[in-house]
Amino acid sequence: MTAPDARRGSSAAGAPRRGPFSRLKPWLILGVAALALSAPWWGPRALRRLSFFRIRNVEIVGAQYLTPPEILTRLNVDTLDSVWDDPRPLEARVGRHPQVDSVEITRRMPGTLVVRIVERLPVALVPTAAGLRAVDVRGLSLPIDPTRVNVDLPIVPGRDVPMLGLLYNVRVREPGLFERISEVRRNGPRELVLRFTDGITVRAAGDLTATRLADIKLVEQDLVRRQVAATELDLRYRDQVIARLPATP
Repeated sequence: MTAPDARRGSSAAGAPRRGPFSRLKPWLILGVAALALSAPWWGPRALRRLSFFRIRNVEIVGAQYLTPPEILTRLNVDTLDSVWDDPRPLEARVGRHPQVDSVEITRRMPGTLVVRIVERLPVALVPTAAGLRAVDVRGLSLPIDPTRVNVDLPIVPGRDVPMLGLLYNVRVREPGLFERISEVRRNGPRELVLRFTDGITVRAAGDLTATRLADIKLVEQDLVRRQVAATELDLRYRDQVIARLPATP
C-alpha cells in the first residue's frame, strides 16, 4: 500500500499548476494584437493632442522659383497645429499653386514638417503682349516674373511644343549647353537655328535631339586645342559636325 501512495503523491507534485490568470492569457494576447493593429487609427489622434508634437519648423525642399513665403501662405499652419495632423489638405493647398507640379509632406519628429516640392520646370521665354513670359515644356505660362526672378532662359518666338520639348531635354541632359543657348528659331520647316551666348550659331535639322546637339562638344574642344574660334557649327549632315571659321582677309 505504501508504494502506490508514494507514486500518486509524486505525480501530483510534478504536475504544473494552473494559476488564476492562466485562463486570461489567450484573451490578453488577442487584446495586445488588436491594440497593435488599431494603432494607425488611434495613434495619431492621441499624439496630436500633445504639445510636444506641435509644429515648430517647416523645411522646404526642392523649391527653386517659389519663395518660402509663398509656400508658407499656402500651408496656412501655425504653432497650435500638430505634425500628426492629416497632411493631405496641406498638400492640396500647396499643389494648387500653378508653379507646383507635385508636393509631398512628411513629418520629422518632434515638430518639423518637411515639404518636398517638384516645380514645373521653365524651359524658355516667349514674347507676349505683356512682355516675356516663362513657359514649361507644354507651352503653359508659369507665374515667374523675369523682372523679379533671375531666369536665364532661351527666347523662342512662340509656343512651339516640339521646340520646347527639345529645350527641356537639353536642360535635363546637357545643362551646360542649355545655359549657353540664348535663342532658338526655325528657319523653314526642316531647320533649327540656335544662337549661343558666346556668339556661336548652331544650325541643325528640325528633329534635333539633346544627344545630337551634344556632338558639338568634342568639336569645340578640338577647336580650343587648335586655338581656333568657329562662328558657326552645322549639324544638318548625318554624323558630321561642320565648323565654319571666320573669313580670313
